[in-house]
Amino acid sequence: MSKGLIGVVLFGAFIGLLMPGGRSHSGAPEATSTTYSAVPVETRVHRSEGGHFYVHALVNGQLVRFVVDTGATTVALTPEDAERVGIKLNPSSFEVIGEGAAGPIRGQMVQLDSVNLDGKQVNHIRAA
Repeated sequence: MSKGLIGVVLFGAFIGLLMPGGRSHSGAPEATSTTYSAVPVETRVHRSEGGHFYVHALVNGQLVRFVVDTGATTVALTPEDAERVGIKLNPSSFEVIGEGAAGPIRGQMVQLDSVNLDGKQVNHIRAA
């Protein structure tokens, strides 16, 4: 359950960063650079049989599967995906980073070098 929720939160926040006006102005650091295409590229996200929307994106150059959650407020990775993309986690430093339907969600704030979906890239993104 928590892995799925983390994936949902991660991808929703990523989509929010790509949408005009979708960035949070809560004082949190924003991406320092974004790569734009000379020609707009449409990304279609299809609903799975279970009713969820999934996409694959490159995180620090590694392919990661995400659940789309347009209401998410942060980018989140599973611990396994975080380690695969080169993020060193320290479970003893986990703290409450969010609230889910089942209660508090614990994790560690990190920085991703890049997240790229279908040629749309953001760099230096804070994530959990």
